[in-house]
Amino acid sequence: SHTWFWNVIQNDFKTGNIDLEGCMRLLEKMQIPFDEEHVKHVFKKSVDKHLGQIISMDDFRAIYRALVHRPEFQDLFKAYSPDGKIIPDSQLIKFLVKEQFQAEADETTALEIIMKYEPIDEVRKRRQMSFEGFIRYMNSEECSIFKNEHKVIYQDMNQPLCDYFISSSHNTYLIADQLMGPSHLWGYTSALLKGCRCLEIDCWDGTHNEPVVYHGHTLTSKIPFRSVIHVIDKYAFMSSPYPLILSLENHCSPKQQEVMADCLKSILGEKLLYSPIGGEVDMTRLPSPEELKFKVLIKNKKVGTLEASMLRMEADHRGQTQELTDSDSDTYDTDDTLPLRRTRTPSKRRVEQRASPLPPKKPKVKKAKIALALSDLVVYTKSQKFVSFEHSLEHQQCYENNSIGEANARRLVKHAAKDFIAHTTRFITRIYPKGTRMSSSNYNPQEFWNVGCQMVALNFQTAGPPMELQDGKFRDNGSCGYVLKPDFLRDRSTTFTPYNVGGYSKPLSLSIRLISGHQLPPSSLSKTNKADPMVQIEIYGVPEDQARKKSSVIKSNALCPKWNETFSFNIQVPELAMIRFCVEDEVSVVNNEFLGQYTLPVMSLNAG
Repeated sequence: SHTWFWNVIQNDFKTGNIDLEGCMRLLEKMQIPFDEEHVKHVFKKSVDKHLGQIISMDDFRAIYRALVHRPEFQDLFKAYSPDGKIIPDSQLIKFLVKEQFQAEADETTALEIIMKYEPIDEVRKRRQMSFEGFIRYMNSEECSIFKNEHKVIYQDMNQPLCDYFISSSHNTYLIADQLMGPSHLWGYTSALLKGCRCLEIDCWDGTHNEPVVYHGHTLTSKIPFRSVIHVIDKYAFMSSPYPLILSLENHCSPKQQEVMADCLKSILGEKLLYSPIGGEVDMTRLPSPEELKFKVLIKNKKVGTLEASMLRMEADHRGQTQELTDSDSDTYDTDDTLPLRRTRTPSKRRVEQRASPLPPKKPKVKKAKIALALSDLVVYTKSQKFVSFEHSLEHQQCYENNSIGEANARRLVKHAAKDFIAHTTRFITRIYPKGTRMSSSNYNPQEFWNVGCQMVALNFQTAGPPMELQDGKFRDNGSCGYVLKPDFLRDRSTTFTPYNVGGYSKPLSLSIRLISGHQLPPSSLSKTNKADPMVQIEIYGVPEDQARKKSSVIKSNALCPKWNETFSFNIQVPELAMIRFCVEDEVSVVNNEFLGQYTLPVMSLNAG
């Protein structure tokens, strides 16, 4: 192993000793993941011994060992190694079965791992694994807590669209707050790269007959609708092949709605879905993500029937508009932030304090007009005002979907969970943050996933637990933005509710051993690489599964804190449960600073 190590590094020391830059370059070359703060600190300790800024090969070996040879790996390695130097393939199989719960591991499995991770040629040829190989395997994706099988698309993608949770973003154009923040194309690019499949576009009349996107009645900046569609065209299917839904919050005049329709058609071309697939008007069931691959769907109000739209497609109906009927026209689901009172003020802070809702105006009976050219682009995602669950059950078609504000939705979850679930087994339901969330804060999406809401729209630009749950949930199924809902949220005769799981519970007893941390971000208060880390493990799910446990605090160690604590959870509905690991630095008795987190679905946990 020593000769191997010297061979790898000697080239870098040909011209003499190396400095910190060289040290980091060499670690990179050896494919060792490292945190700069920690390397700097370990390097500094090494050079302080001989008062220079450079290190010798021996110093580098000591730094390498301090960062890479973790004692907890050594203990594990020694438990399976007959001589403390290598693990033969037979012992590696034992390790895989006993520690990694890979019951079916055999010689082939062991050999694949040795071939892939063992860096020392002669050890590899003998079908053995050195400690160096073992470390590389332990640090690899194969040993990640997230199941490898869930990193690819593995779910049935042939069910109707309403059977999936769909990654959805709110006011996608904002990259800061809802009042003064910049509107930016990056909002769309970054959401699409994250696998988001439902984007929101707030459209208003612009100058020179060019519609613009911004947060109406506020001071957020404006971007041309055309530019937004160009970005969407470019990035739509980079992270996922499955359909992308554009939720239009449309405040434009019919004239500019026609410009929007032209933009969508000319820029998106073949990607735009504007007639039912296969020309069939089977409107008893929504098509599946598989059938709609690489298609962009428009979610907007629509007038008249699909048949009429299809007939119109063949003629030119430019300039034609139609009034929305009362049932359609609530002048759009007001997914709006309250408008600001105009106060002339130089400072942003004062605006926020004075931001107060305008007095309610007397309702004007002004019917919204919609350009047929735009209306006709709506096929499977027609926005329909939500009246009540009873009303939907009686009148709503499967291709009509509702948007419900978070406050109203929360009330319905509390008082009518069973009806809510009956509704979401049939219709796509979108939840959006309440308008008073001026700072783009988010709500907890879990309570709406619990009742099967497909599009739980969050402000993607705002970090924090809600967005971490969103990222965690949609890591599943190959990060494609569609996650199949559990059976009990798809079956129309289900009696499941989050408050009474009854016969739907599949109890899972989960035991988590928190062993150690490695190269955690140092505390912002630390002058070196220290922190006082503690870990919180939280379960999100149906109310009876919600739980939170805390580890002890390890004093002044962010490089390699060791806990060795075990936590147990009993989970009734694992298919809806999420687990979040959050690392915090105990700054004082009453105050913790966030260092990092990782969230994933409980069903995607990798045992071992």
